[in-house]
Amino acid sequence: MSVLIVIPARYASTRYPGKPLVSLTGATGKAKSLIQRSWEAAQMVKGVDRVVVATDDDRIRTASEAFGAEVVMTSSECANGTERCAEALEHLGGAFDIVVNLQGDAPLTPAWFVEDLVRDLMVDPSADIATPVLRCDGKALNGFLEDRSQGRVGGTTAVFDANRHGLYFSKEVIPYTGKRYADEDATPVFHHVGVYAYRPEALTTYKTWSAGPLERLEGLEQLRFLEQGRTILCTEVEARGRQFWELNNPEDVPRIEAMMAEMSMP
Repeated sequence: MSVLIVIPARYASTRYPGKPLVSLTGATGKAKSLIQRSWEAAQMVKGVDRVVVATDDDRIRTASEAFGAEVVMTSSECANGTERCAEALEHLGGAFDIVVNLQGDAPLTPAWFVEDLVRDLMVDPSADIATPVLRCDGKALNGFLEDRSQGRVGGTTAVFDANRHGLYFSKEVIPYTGKRYADEDATPVFHHVGVYAYRPEALTTYKTWSAGPLERLEGLEQLRFLEQGRTILCTEVEARGRQFWELNNPEDVPRIEAMMAEMSMP
């Protein structure tokens, strides 16, 4: 079973231009770019045959090659990371059994999230895609609610059926609970972690579909699969004491750096 990790990265982010090259300082005081930290996270995943950065920007290519990454140049017309992964797979010849989209704004993604994802997709033939979900504790959920109250888009949440097949993903906090939780409480809300494992057929077909109304409204690329009736398997992962956050806004930089310091990440 051959596995490819693609790290899609674009410079022209609407909410945060130049985000892949933003500097993050670790516990030792050493600063590295977001794209380098994401690439280093990918190197920690076991059972992977190849890791590439997929971009349409020469600045990102230059920075990535400087720290040793293999880079695949993709079109500026790619609407999202999934389309960029599909194009990268085409450039590489398509000879992989599973393609992982490890988005370049999630440098705190633990290796076991990806490993669990690949394992679950391998054993569930009914699923076209797999993606991790993490049960929120009260601290994480209250952070989501605070972001929304301030008009910021924080993490994405997910709901799924008894077979762990995704029902919906949203930038709003779903399901509605109507209450606040203590920091250590387990909650019924699941944080969707922005990592995907695709079967190649589902990935290559994705670009042939137009974005549907839900994808356009939410700005969530995975909704295109649901709107086309494809099955997304939600793999529940364990934090194992690790904190997790994605870099969506400039305000997330000090939050992630604080988490890195607390976890003694260099």
